[in-house]
Amino acid sequence: MFNKYLRKYYKKYAIFLILGVLTLVAIDYAQLYLPEFLGKIVGLFTDAEKSGSFDTIIDGRSIIDQVLEIVKYTILLAVAMMLGRILWRLLIFHSSKGIEAGLRHDMFLKAEKLPVEYYHTNTVGTVMSWFTNDVETIEEFFGWGTVMIVDAFFLSVLVVYRMLSYNVPMSLLMFIPLILIVVWGALVEKFFSIRWENRQKAYDKLYDFSQETFTGVRVIKAFVKEQQELRAFAKVAKKNQDANVKFVVFNAFFDLIIEIIIAMVVVLVLWLGGYYVYLYATGGMPKLFGIEFTFSAADLATMLGYFDLIIWPMIALGQIISMYSRCKTSMKRIAHFLDAPEDIFDKADALEIDDVKGEITFKNFTFTYPGENKKPWLKNINLTIKAGETIGIIGKIGSGKTTLANSLLRIYNVDENEVFIDGVDIMNIKLDSLRSAIAYVPQDNFLFSDTIKRNIAFGDINLDDETVKQAAKFACVDEDIEGFKDKYETVTGERGVTLSGGQKQRISIARAFIKNSPILIFDDSVSAVDTKTEEIILRNIKEQRKGKTTLVVSSRVSTVIGLDKIIVLNNGELEGFDTPHNLFNTSPTYKRMVLLQQLEEEKVNREEGLSDGGTN
Repeated sequence: MFNKYLRKYYKKYAIFLILGVLTLVAIDYAQLYLPEFLGKIVGLFTDAEKSGSFDTIIDGRSIIDQVLEIVKYTILLAVAMMLGRILWRLLIFHSSKGIEAGLRHDMFLKAEKLPVEYYHTNTVGTVMSWFTNDVETIEEFFGWGTVMIVDAFFLSVLVVYRMLSYNVPMSLLMFIPLILIVVWGALVEKFFSIRWENRQKAYDKLYDFSQETFTGVRVIKAFVKEQQELRAFAKVAKKNQDANVKFVVFNAFFDLIIEIIIAMVVVLVLWLGGYYVYLYATGGMPKLFGIEFTFSAADLATMLGYFDLIIWPMIALGQIISMYSRCKTSMKRIAHFLDAPEDIFDKADALEIDDVKGEITFKNFTFTYPGENKKPWLKNINLTIKAGETIGIIGKIGSGKTTLANSLLRIYNVDENEVFIDGVDIMNIKLDSLRSAIAYVPQDNFLFSDTIKRNIAFGDINLDDETVKQAAKFACVDEDIEGFKDKYETVTGERGVTLSGGQKQRISIARAFIKNSPILIFDDSVSAVDTKTEEIILRNIKEQRKGKTTLVVSSRVSTVIGLDKIIVLNNGELEGFDTPHNLFNTSPTYKRMVLLQQLEEEKVNREEGLSDGGTN
């Protein structure tokens, strides 16, 4: 795996990987003595049986002393192998976990830089699957995969060398499974990749469906659609199950063939080896592949010990093929994510803007959302908002109100020389500098699953309690918060699920206000509060943001009628930009909205009057 996104981690963890591999090789080498010890013990027991006593002197020492010495060396070797295995696990798995953490960190940074439209085409479930399943698959390959690769190569080579040095004919017999496993693995590697990719895609859909269901659980309950969603989930889960079963069955079949190959060779070695031991013991000379050789019970024990050592590398060889196929597929998915183009970025000569006054200018501003071949959402907008003005933006649904406000944040790129702040083209301003100058209250009033205090102080978590409280008072939410058991330490739950819509909206307003930016954007941010609270918030804006620019996007005339000026949009075009009084005479859209609101107020008043009369 030499993907460009992994190369830096090879350098970063090179010393740990090298030391881990060297330790693993040393352990592999140490294991080679175990078959020899086993063969010597079997040989000594054979000698003891022939002589009739363990006290028989051979090579100057009794048989029992030699056996005890071998047992002592075996115990020392076992202790050394235990310590070595602890060491290589620490070194190799420290590296693999570090690669996992680093890769996930790179992906998170990438996720922050990707444009909004990327998340319109890639669901949350798919992205989260990359961050979890796929990254963990790569970590597994660099952890256990490294161990298997080293064992499959070094241990195999070392054991093969020892076996050939010890007994060539029997070694050649035992090499049969190695050749068969390599051929089998080469045949099925492609099928592993296909089945693993299908499994991951099925998991993406399951993850996405679950996330969407949990987010919308209140709507599901309100419409009593639990059984409908359960059936829908069962279908998605069944597809995920089928994909997993197909992969597991294929993987099990692959492993089964390897186990059968190994088992057949074990049976063959035991049968043929036992026959050769008998033949040699009765005075015959074993012969295999045209080669004559001596073969005692001790030789059989030694060769079986070697074969036992080589069984793991053979199994590892099969596992590597499966693991590599999965890792390659997962890395391909992650690389596709990391290679995604970053459309929103700073130019090389981008400027920092300091001491922003808040003047906003649109010059022939036209905007079309990326990837859409439809007509522009905004067309030829020309206007200038003076620093310190409080401006309303109204229009029918789909007229481009939010698009106009969001263009200042560069959520999407705009054409050069069309949008300016204090006379500077926003395409020439550094993103951090631009967005630091703007506070924003979005339509969806997103809150993090954290305390109310930390949600309000999101822009600077070091702000003191009094500052946070003043921001809450500005948004008319202080009394609500004080009514909670834990007050400002109340946890809002995921996306603020424990709060009402009006409370979430006002906390979002407090979060934006506390930023104290020269430009503040309210994107239909008082729609969930009552008229009285709305009036207080708007009054606070005039009083506490005097000298700072504020844009208030709204679908209600009552929200903007008291502001300095109002921008009226109609089908993406600027219909009017003037004071509320003048617009009534120059803008048909604005006039119609005012008259409709007056009719609605009259209707409400009439109904209240009838209700009072009936009661009296």
